[in-house]
Amino acid sequence: MTRELNKLSALQIKNAPPGKYSDGGGLWLHKRPDGGGQWFLRVTIHGRRREMGLGSLTYVTLKEAREEANRWRTVVRKGKDPIKERDRERRLAARAAPTLEMVALEAFEARKAELKNDGKSGRWFSPLELHVLPKIGRVPVEEIDQQDIKNTLAPIWHEKAETARKAMNRLGIVMRHAAAMGLDVDIQATEKAKALLGKSRHKAQHVAAMDWHEVPAFYAGLNEGSITHLALRLLILTAARSGEIRFCHLDEIEGDIWTLSSERMKTGNEHRIPLSAEALRVIEQAKPFARDGFLFPSVRKGVISDATMARYMERKGLEARPHGFRSSFRTWCAEETNTPREVAEMALAHIVGGAVERAYRRTDYLDQRRELMEKWAAHVAKSSS
Repeated sequence: MTRELNKLSALQIKNAPPGKYSDGGGLWLHKRPDGGGQWFLRVTIHGRRREMGLGSLTYVTLKEAREEANRWRTVVRKGKDPIKERDRERRLAARAAPTLEMVALEAFEARKAELKNDGKSGRWFSPLELHVLPKIGRVPVEEIDQQDIKNTLAPIWHEKAETARKAMNRLGIVMRHAAAMGLDVDIQATEKAKALLGKSRHKAQHVAAMDWHEVPAFYAGLNEGSITHLALRLLILTAARSGEIRFCHLDEIEGDIWTLSSERMKTGNEHRIPLSAEALRVIEQAKPFARDGFLFPSVRKGVISDATMARYMERKGLEARPHGFRSSFRTWCAEETNTPREVAEMALAHIVGGAVERAYRRTDYLDQRRELMEKWAAHVAKSSS
């Protein structure tokens, strides 16, 4: 290491062409053709040369670079590797001041047991991962305030209201988790951010549904015997969600009962669906297509995509979407039958009643629902016979 120091001047640096310039004592500046540059320190420790970046010329002045270089030369004189020592200091600093991302990951880990499929199915972490952490994930959680949250979610607050709501909800959970860790955080920061953002202008739009009177004609048109047509027919007949239909597996069907495990259900509870004679007929038609036990496989691998049925309806010029048939069924129940509310809601796998009521109610109304689904099938398939 040369003893000569401070060989450069600010004016020299400004006018210097691209290249590498020594300031002495191992401090170098690498100036690029675009005018920018990078400071680095060359030292020899334990018999090997090390090059340590000290920052960009844009942000680090000559004076600051010399101060940093002097600091790390002192470390070298103590027989320590400056790069390893800096990494160690950064790790200690991170542990001393947990970032929002660190706490968010820990909060997610703590909640996994109560989330469906460990939180993967419901993508609990996605709103944070996509819209929050890229912007303020590295900020120490104790420094997060309502302005940080407001500025982070403002771009989607009105345009992607539901996503923003979920992100805000998850942030609130993370801040409370940080408080439980003993960190000095403002657990009201999300509520304050909501006040700053104001009420969302976004108006929720319900999934377009087909009038139940029109369902028989649509059902009759699903007569090609293709995977898409059969999947739509079974979706209509069972009032199930599209994901439940797409991943329908032959092992789940026994007799006239289709049992969906808790892992497959949005509610996290096992659900039995009584299959009408028409539904069983559709399943028999679909069996020749089955692959790896899945009733509705895709052309290449796996099952049909989430968009397959929706795109079919789009091509037909319909506003209604597959999920809307659940609404068609529920409206038919209300207008054409005397079905008790709890039975109709159970047919849709909705959670009915409060926690105490559910604890005492030990039935899923299977027999009543079997009769109801036969009536629905009779209405749906009347134009197909």
